[in-house]
Amino acid sequence: MAHELETLANGQTAFASARLSAWHQLGTVTDEGMTAEDVMTKAWLGGWEVRKIAIQGIEVTKVGGITKVDCPDKFMTVRTNPVTGETEYLGIVGDDYTTVQNEQVTELLNLLVDESGAHFETAGSMREGRRVFVTMKLPSAMQIAGVDDIDLYLACNTSHDGSSGIRLDATPVRIVCANTQRLAYERSRSSYTFRHTSNVTTKISEARAALGLMWKHFETFETEAERMINEALTMGQFEKIVAELWPVADDASDTTRNNAKQRTNTLRYLIRDADTQKAIKGTRWAGYQAITEYIDHFAPAASDAARATRALTGTGADLKARAFELLAV
Repeated sequence: MAHELETLANGQTAFASARLSAWHQLGTVTDEGMTAEDVMTKAWLGGWEVRKIAIQGIEVTKVGGITKVDCPDKFMTVRTNPVTGETEYLGIVGDDYTTVQNEQVTELLNLLVDESGAHFETAGSMREGRRVFVTMKLPSAMQIAGVDDIDLYLACNTSHDGSSGIRLDATPVRIVCANTQRLAYERSRSSYTFRHTSNVTTKISEARAALGLMWKHFETFETEAERMINEALTMGQFEKIVAELWPVADDASDTTRNNAKQRTNTLRYLIRDADTQKAIKGTRWAGYQAITEYIDHFAPAASDAARATRALTGTGADLKARAFELLAV
C-alpha cells in the first residue's frame, strides 16, 4: 500500500490509539480514552501551523538570464514539522482554499458530540502530513440479536494538500475483533464532506443534521444484521460468495491459484473455527464478519503500517459492501 502512516525524524510513528487495538503495534497506546489535547501531543499533530505561502517560478534563459514569475491564483501549503521545526511542503491549492489546523479537527468533533461522553480513540498522520485522521468512540452502542456487540465511532479525515475536503464518517466496529465496518451497502449515507473554504465551526449545524441521517442508517444496518444472524449459512454457500468476491480466471497462474487457495483456507478457519465467530457461528452474519475480519487482519499487506492504514482508512470498504449485499437476507 502506497500511503502509510508517517514516520517522523525521531523514529516515532505519528499515530496514537486509546488502549489496545487491531493496530496496537504502532505509535503510542494510551491506557484510557484521549482528550483533544492528548491527540495533539501523542499523535504528533499539534503545532503544525499549516499555512499558505506564495508560489514563484524561476525561468533561466541564455538571453534574459533569470526571470522570476509570480503565480497569483495558486499557493503552496506548508507546515512546521512537529519534531524538527523545519518548514515542509504539503501541496498546491487555489486562492479560495482555507487551511484547517489539526486542532480545529478535534474541536469540530468535540462540538459535534457535545459532551455526550464520547472520547478520542485514534489519530494519526499519513503521506508525510498531507492527510490526517481522528476518530471518536461514541458512548452508545448496538447489540445484534442480543449476542454480537457493535461499537459506534465518528471519524474525521482531512487533507492539507488540497486533495480532499473535511470528511466525517460514522462507522461501526465489532468489539470482539475490532473489524472496521462502514454502513455496508451503497444506498446508505454514512459520510458528510465539506470543503476547505470556510471556518469549520460554521458547518456544525449542517454536519449535525447529516449525522442524524447516519444514525437512522445505523438502525437500518442493525435490522439487516439481525436478519442475517437469524439465517443459516452452509460452507458451500459461503465458498460460492468468496469465489464471487475474489474471482479466479480460468487461465490464472499457479501463484494466483495458490494465493486463492490460501485465502479460502483462512476464510474457512475464520467462519468455522475462530473464537471471534463463536457466538454467531453458522449464520450469514458470521459469514460477513469472517470476510471483514480477513480484510482487516489477514489479507496480505506490505507491512504492519500498511495493514493498520488499510484498517483505519477503510480501503477494503468496497469488498465489505459487496459481501454485505451478497449475504443480506
